[in-house]
Amino acid sequence: MKIFTAIVERDSDTKLYVGYVPGFPGAHSQAESLDELQENLREVIEMLLEDEDLAFETEFVGTQQIAIQ
Repeated sequence: MKIFTAIVERDSDTKLYVGYVPGFPGAHSQAESLDELQENLREVIEMLLEDEDLAFETEFVGTQQIAIQ
C-alpha cells in the first residue's frame, strides 16, 4: 500500500474542491464534495502509477504556517 498526501483547496468562484499531490505530475482533480475528490484523486493516481517511466519531481515534506503581525 502506498500513501500519498494531497493538498485540497476550495475554489471561491466555482465552489469546487481542488486537490493535487505535490511533486506528482498529473495528480490533480476537482469535485463538488470531499468524498468525490478523494475518489477522483485515487483513480488518477492509480492510472498514473501504471506508467513504468514514472518520475516524481519533488518529495513532499510538509506544510508550514507563517504568522504575520
